Amino acid sequence: MSEQPLPREIRCVLVPVGNLRLLLPNATVAEVITLPTAEHVDDAPEWVLGRIAWRGWRVPLISFTKLAGAQEADSELSVRVAVLKALGGNPKLPFIAVVTQGFPRLTTLNAELIIPTHDGTPLPPGVKAEVLVRDDVAVIPDLEGIEAELAEMLELAS
Repeated sequence: MSEQPLPREIRCVLVPVGNLRLLLPNATVAEVITLPTAEHVDDAPEWVLGRIAWRGWRVPLISFTKLAGAQEADSELSVRVAVLKALGGNPKLPFIAVVTQGFPRLTTLNAELIIPTHDGTPLPPGVKAEVLVRDDVAVIPDLEGIEAELAEMLELAS
């Protein structure tokens, strides 16, 4: 069996959350929807805003800005929700939803266009890396870590 070469370019999205931009592979974003009413989750941390109904699933809704301690965006911006495909393989948590401001922006990137900017200080919760993408500062979220925390919290709440 011959090994497939890694793709030279990958389609990504920059998702605006507060004063941050999340950098995600395009395939991770299942859908962008208007903000629905969230069902309250008892004993959840403040960054878990509740659960939303989406395509027959009860999807946890998170505020990445609250999780990472970042600034909230201007309240005049249209608030949306990006439903993301979970990476952890947990059948009870196939999706997570993130509050966004505006719409994600598609971009095609290669390794030369992503420049690490981290200065060695501890990263905020939920952040795997800080990068410069062309002229945009972005963060790569720690989706696996966020999913693990949500799975543990939701098991306790069930």
